[in-house]
Amino acid sequence: MSVDCIEKICLALGYKVEEILVAIDKAIKSSLQLRSKKELIENFIATINTSTDVNADWQRFAREQRETDIQTLIAEEKLKPEETRKFVENAFRDGALKITETDVDRLMLPVSRFRGGSRDKKKQIVIEKLKGFFEKYFELISPEVSNRTG
Repeated sequence: MSVDCIEKICLALGYKVEEILVAIDKAIKSSLQLRSKKELIENFIATINTSTDVNADWQRFAREQRETDIQTLIAEEKLKPEETRKFVENAFRDGALKITETDVDRLMLPVSRFRGGSRDKKKQIVIEKLKGFFEKYFELISPEVSNRTG
């Protein structure tokens, strides 16, 4: 869903959040690409008021939420912050998340190799979380705004 679409819905409905959410929900359910973005879009809609500049405020909101989410991912999975941010930015720049277990090894902090299969399991968890993050934010933030994060 483009920001223009959100703006048109908001203007057409006079900023009635409940009606907007119903319209957004219908659009999301009809699009596989939007399902991972549903919560983000609904949370933004809840912040809209008559003084909202939908396009600028959407970019700011999505950028701030993306920053919060990447910080959380780095902290929860104990990843190297600089390497993880660079990896994610490259994926957004390239338009695809191409990740291997070797890539994940570069992002993870060193851990004891004597824990059995826990590192392999951890890599799979990190891969899934990075995929979810990428799907949630891909094509939502304009490139000039996206490049300022981090």
